[in-house]
Amino acid sequence: MTVSVLLADDQALVRAGFRSLLARAKDIAVVGEAASGTEAVDLAARLAPDVVLMDIRMPGIDGIEATRRIRAARPTTRIVILTTFDTDDHLFEALAAGASGFLTKEIEPAELRRAVAVAAAGEALLSPGVTQRVIARFAGKPSRPAASLAALTTRENEVVRLVARGLSNDEIARTLLISPLTAKTHVTRAITKLAVRDRVHLVILAYEHGLVAPGEG
Repeated sequence: MTVSVLLADDQALVRAGFRSLLARAKDIAVVGEAASGTEAVDLAARLAPDVVLMDIRMPGIDGIEATRRIRAARPTTRIVILTTFDTDDHLFEALAAGASGFLTKEIEPAELRRAVAVAAAGEALLSPGVTQRVIARFAGKPSRPAASLAALTTRENEVVRLVARGLSNDEIARTLLISPLTAKTHVTRAITKLAVRDRVHLVILAYEHGLVAPGEG
């Protein structure tokens, strides 16, 4: 299956670079380009892309507001934020707006293509540096009551801990000696039971509730 991608960045050279990098993947097709947040929202509604690669700072509405509007209108469209501005404020605003990933523009070409594939598959991703800031954000906070975690089975609880440690479905499968499909099923059920948006928010909930501690694993 070919993943359709919309590029949203106010710099034509950046868009051209991303288009060139993604063109090397046979299963990814760039279906449109937007030079502003407003244009990104309009094109997302018209083209229904699987994934939007979204810059944060653009004229008109910014990438975070554009993310919020696109996700509200098309919940199945995944947004991956690509930016040079990787401060905490942008990170948590982007996640709250519904972004499925947050990567800096220094990302390697292969990782960019992987990010698109991961987002299109319904998973979420953060660069290692971003993950560390998610952990640090909750490291000094008292844990909230974990009553909602009681809905998880023992295996689902175990899987959530591994997700929070940064393991992919394949890595979880190898760790628990189960199939990748079974691992994905456990992750999906945990997301549903805990009423979180996606994998990123599952990680945040795990740290927020003290299910896993910074430095564990």
